[in-house]
Amino acid sequence: MSKENIPVLKMNFSEHYRVMWPFVKPYLFRAILAVLLSIPIGALDSVVALSLKPYMDIVLVDKSAQSPDYIPFLIIAFTTIQGGLNYAANYMNTWVGTKINQDLKRVLFQKLLSLETAFFDAHNSGLIIQRFSSDTDTACNGLLANLKTFITQFFSSFSLVCVLIYNSWQLSIIAIVVLFCSLLPLTSVKRRIKKSVSKSVEESTKTFTVYNETHSGHKTISAYNLQNIIYQRFDETLKQIFKLTIKIVQKTGWITPLMHIIVSAGIGGVIWYGSTLIVEHKISAGNFVSFITALVLLYTPIKNIGKSFNNVQISFLAIERIFELLYLKPQITDCKNAQKLEKIKGSIVFEHVNFSYIPDTLVLKDINLSVPHGSSIALVGNSGGGKTTLVNLLPRFYDVCGGQILINGKDIRTYTLTSLREQIAVVFQDNFLFSGSIRDNILFGKPDATEKEIWKVLKLVYLDDFVQGLPEGLDTEIGERGTLLSGGQKQRLAIARALIKDTPIVILDEATSALDNKSEAIVQKAIENLMKNRTVFIIAHRLSTIKNADHIAVINDGQIVEAGTHESLLKQNGAYAALYNAQFKKS
Repeated sequence: MSKENIPVLKMNFSEHYRVMWPFVKPYLFRAILAVLLSIPIGALDSVVALSLKPYMDIVLVDKSAQSPDYIPFLIIAFTTIQGGLNYAANYMNTWVGTKINQDLKRVLFQKLLSLETAFFDAHNSGLIIQRFSSDTDTACNGLLANLKTFITQFFSSFSLVCVLIYNSWQLSIIAIVVLFCSLLPLTSVKRRIKKSVSKSVEESTKTFTVYNETHSGHKTISAYNLQNIIYQRFDETLKQIFKLTIKIVQKTGWITPLMHIIVSAGIGGVIWYGSTLIVEHKISAGNFVSFITALVLLYTPIKNIGKSFNNVQISFLAIERIFELLYLKPQITDCKNAQKLEKIKGSIVFEHVNFSYIPDTLVLKDINLSVPHGSSIALVGNSGGGKTTLVNLLPRFYDVCGGQILINGKDIRTYTLTSLREQIAVVFQDNFLFSGSIRDNILFGKPDATEKEIWKVLKLVYLDDFVQGLPEGLDTEIGERGTLLSGGQKQRLAIARALIKDTPIVILDEATSALDNKSEAIVQKAIENLMKNRTVFIIAHRLSTIKNADHIAVINDGQIVEAGTHESLLKQNGAYAALYNAQFKKS
């Protein structure tokens, strides 16, 4: 089984909006309204510049004329309208942006839930958080905020260019040429920063991983005095992020100063040529002041557009990373015309099963095994021999690389995943409990279970007295990963979750490993009740727990080296007898 590779996408400007369209479409009315509100916000920038022409010509040049008193009030009125529209546009953009962000996160989370175990083996928790959550914030918040900015600036620029042409077409030619020259450096931004941004995201995932490992492994860190080592790892990651951030600035930071220089040259050229036009009486002083004001209003956002454009490109790169995930194809899916597994009647058969996590490195080699319906089989052997891997193939956490597994005489890959897993209950070696209450965690096994059924399984795993003694009983919160319970209590709660599922196939992967001898003996009785009339796979290092299994298979180095009953294997005096004697033979 090869590691999952996330495909790398390359998109142009139009493709970014094309792939985002299905997420924008449900909120199209509000999105269009937000865009339409941005138009007058930008267009009203020209009011101040346009009003200065009559004011300058009438008041400052022709001093005998009456002052146009309405102009100051007109400027205040238009500015007030612009402020109100700006608030409404920000509100709409935030509303639409948050909705799109949440919809993206929902789709990504569904994708995450559909991915097979191999994906989680190949990628750390930091990558999951960064790629499936943080990237949507970067994409939506950055893109929509800057979209409003660009629309506003576009119509602001359009209206101001109209003011420029109205005042002097000659000066307008200089201004517009300079404007296009100042925007040329922006065309290379995405290409320059893409590699550095990708590496920066990769390093950022490591910080999430360190935080997660520090939370989950805080006891180990304290027990082994690992604080300095963990800190050094974290510090090294931050240093790498710093280097990449500086590299991005080195590649794009010169753009804004260059734009300042080009724009300043344009303003200087306009002032020089404008003075000539005034002297030649081709334009009035009012025209010139109005033109310069419009030009400054036009150039000011242009000079700072480099930074905004960088943010937009980072948002585009985040969109590409999002759709790299959405285009992922789960490797373990239902085949075409998959059937529903209704009832298990016959044996579970492993035929010439091969499996590898890494290509050309087999973990399981030509496994042949038949487990009759309603019987129990114990898998024993040296650590790392492939026992857990073998049982993980049954619910298709992984798919075989060769051979097949049969239920009711059919390859399990011909059944739907949901119906296959509905027939199997698993108690893992490292039992995972969810944050929430005791009741919540049991109901994950059977969501519609009654109160009576819950107490029945709690009694079977000898947790009923403990739960009854809690102030909130079944509704007691157990903390993240069940941290408020002891190891034995967590183990028994996981067994209760499997019990209430009431499935024909049960997998017990070291189900009693966290229990002391007394608790193990008690839970073993509950497990024996669970095993009645069910097909049970048991993995155990404590051979005392599997002596009564109907069949025992010894798996070493990915191969079945012995198989039989407890008594028959002891008589063979082989691998099983060696394991048994190592645990029980007294000197």
